[in-house]
Amino acid sequence: MAVRIYARVRLLLDKHWIRCLLLALIGFLARIPALSGQRVWDDDFLTRGNPFIKSPIFVLEVFRQRLFPESYSGHYRPVQNISYMADYLLWNGNFYGYHLSSILFHLLAGIFLYLLLLRLFEALVIGQAGEAGDNTRVEKKPLISWIAFLVALLWVVHPVHSAAVDYVSGRADSLAALFGAGGWLLYLRARSAQSRVPRVLLYGGAWFVGLLALCSRESACLWPLLFLIYLLVFDRAKNPGRRVATIAGCLALFAVYIFLRHLPPSQSVPGPSSNWSPSMRAVLMVRALGDYGRLMIFPGNLHMERSVFSGAAVENGAARQHFIEFEYLSILGLVVLAALIALSLRRGPGQRLRVFGAAWFIVAYLPTSNIVELNATVAEHWLYLPSVGFLIFLAGCLFDLPLTWRRVGLVFATVAVAALGIRSNLRSRDWESNEVFARQTIASGGLTIRVALLLAQVYSNREDYAGAERLLRKAVQLCPEYPLARNNLAHALLHLGKEKEAQSLFLESAKMAGESRKDYPRTWIAALNVAHVDHTENKDAQAIAVLDKARLDYPDTWDLISSETELLRRADQVDRSLNIVQAFAGKNWWHYNAWLALGRLYAQKGDNATAMAALGHATWLDLRETEALNLMAMIRMRQNRLDDAVQVQRQAVRRQPDQPQQYLLLSDLLDKAGRTREARVALAEVTRLRSVAGSAPAVN
Repeated sequence: MAVRIYARVRLLLDKHWIRCLLLALIGFLARIPALSGQRVWDDDFLTRGNPFIKSPIFVLEVFRQRLFPESYSGHYRPVQNISYMADYLLWNGNFYGYHLSSILFHLLAGIFLYLLLLRLFEALVIGQAGEAGDNTRVEKKPLISWIAFLVALLWVVHPVHSAAVDYVSGRADSLAALFGAGGWLLYLRARSAQSRVPRVLLYGGAWFVGLLALCSRESACLWPLLFLIYLLVFDRAKNPGRRVATIAGCLALFAVYIFLRHLPPSQSVPGPSSNWSPSMRAVLMVRALGDYGRLMIFPGNLHMERSVFSGAAVENGAARQHFIEFEYLSILGLVVLAALIALSLRRGPGQRLRVFGAAWFIVAYLPTSNIVELNATVAEHWLYLPSVGFLIFLAGCLFDLPLTWRRVGLVFATVAVAALGIRSNLRSRDWESNEVFARQTIASGGLTIRVALLLAQVYSNREDYAGAERLLRKAVQLCPEYPLARNNLAHALLHLGKEKEAQSLFLESAKMAGESRKDYPRTWIAALNVAHVDHTENKDAQAIAVLDKARLDYPDTWDLISSETELLRRADQVDRSLNIVQAFAGKNWWHYNAWLALGRLYAQKGDNATAMAALGHATWLDLRETEALNLMAMIRMRQNRLDDAVQVQRQAVRRQPDQPQQYLLLSDLLDKAGRTREARVALAEVTRLRSVAGSAPAVN
């Protein structure tokens, strides 16, 4: 009986769809804690403040914009923005859904990787065996299949990918892998297609999916490169005509991608540079290799803001400890490099697999190895693609073991899946909130100015300004010229009643903005804070002058324009305010708040027709927002067009069916229109929603 059950289970596990299901199930269980996480760090802008995700009409516009328009980073990831657009429309602000999407992208990438490795392993191992005269092709297939499955499973559950999966802002890695592996699979399927039309369609699909990969993340350019390396070096199906056509297709792919990357406006200034010498870069490359090798084998101390460089002198115990740790990483990096070379040269059944895995790892590692300037020296999520090559290399080592040791290796891999899955589950909890994330990062050795600012912002949000002040003073000590640290410190001091010191910091930051903007973004915030202080002291004319000057220096910054025009509007200078907003809205057709402000200003002037046109345009720019619709309903009500007002307000209710305020406004309009019965129904819905909100647990 037990033998029959084992045989049935074994037969079931040999089915590829069952393995794909297991990949998804085990990977999902490893990441479950991430589902309840709040918005962390860049999540707030990318999934809430991002103007380009709030309507499908931006599907083409995202190809003309960088991921962070005000940052000096050159991130060009339109497909990532499109994925957030789908989340915004589907989940309506429920961040649980965003996490679910990120996990699903990762799991789908893992399934596609398994199907791809299955094809590649068979070609690399069985092809080599066939050339050597080995007649055990049929016997090798089940082993190859199992090893490909375990490699994909180890990759799916590995905790080093936490920042790419549990952190919603990091999903570009998963999208790039999903489309990269998907495009490769389509190519292999096209190559085996018998008919001309399906073959052409599949090749075209592979090319288009490859373009989606490149538009998901910059590192996805490595997928076509790895594909070409396999095609030219490892692929035994010799067909010169097909190879030439494939190379031409890849070159066309890169050409189109380069064209798309030049669509966004160029950055005005370069970001800061470390100006490291070639010898220093070589040392950092070896250290990074050591750190990555350590993380792949033993992912213990995982955190953001990793580094393999310290500019501090070794004058105290902590600095000396960091220096010694970095030198150990250098030794480990040399060991990893030596192992990759030595084991790749060793002959055996898995040699081609080891060589391919080592080539994959090195090629994918080099762009983030410190050979060029990046925003960090190491980062865990940079292992998302190189880790595939590392695991392929280990699989090649497994093929060279005797049969008994192979079985031991497979058992060890199964145990490793369980251990890594548990570690991933624990690591996912670090992304619960900004506070948990920042505290965990600092406790793990990742104290940087960015993390300190994040935790200080948490304190400020809950009005613990004394705690924020302590952290921000440390941040200013870490980097005295960093504008955000100085401005945030001044903001905390203002709330603590230290107005003189706060104002001094604001004014000093505003004076330094012209110089510091060469190295740092958002330096305009200093002028905004100075104007805010003037406004609180009833010096609105002075505040307007400060904002007017800053607007000339930063003409495309809505925060400055919004603050200035609001002060002008309150001072009854509506025409001047209108001219400023109109100029900005004309250049930025996609900016919801600008068109909303434009509609409000025209309504204040009494130009209801133009106000309705501007507000109507705004309603298309954010399909979840209702403020423009509410204003349109109020305008119709003042015109005594009550039925039209009710119709507009019903649109607002459909957009936010869970918000009592929308039903209150609808009830008021219905009552004014004499439709009392419908007004009572709307009020009843208000009561129901408030009772549900009072009894339901809080959600993010």
